[in-house]
Amino acid sequence: MKPTSLSVSLLAAMLVAAPAANAAIPLLNAECPGGLSVHADEGGPVYVNGKEAKLKRFNDNYFEAKDAKTGVTVSISRTPDGSTSVSYTGPGKKNGVCEVKDDTVGKD
Repeated sequence: MKPTSLSVSLLAAMLVAAPAANAAIPLLNAECPGGLSVHADEGGPVYVNGKEAKLKRFNDNYFEAKDAKTGVTVSISRTPDGSTSVSYTGPGKKNGVCEVKDDTVGKD
């Protein structure tokens, strides 16, 4: 079945209307227990204590950044309302919730 111009136009309109900001990691700064700092540029990369971490995207709203040298994994998740939460897991079962200081994606 050959697509009609109406179906192509409808698909294009749906793609334009999709929220693009949800697809990228947000620009953020966070402080975690134990003196751990996290910074992410919009779209990546992510820095843990000033060193670039390996970023893995699971979906539009969940990312993990791993610092192989220290063994710290930072989890970044976005909620439907646009807020961002950051937590970490480190060696020796250390873990905690980080305080997001700046999260500017999707905010006017």
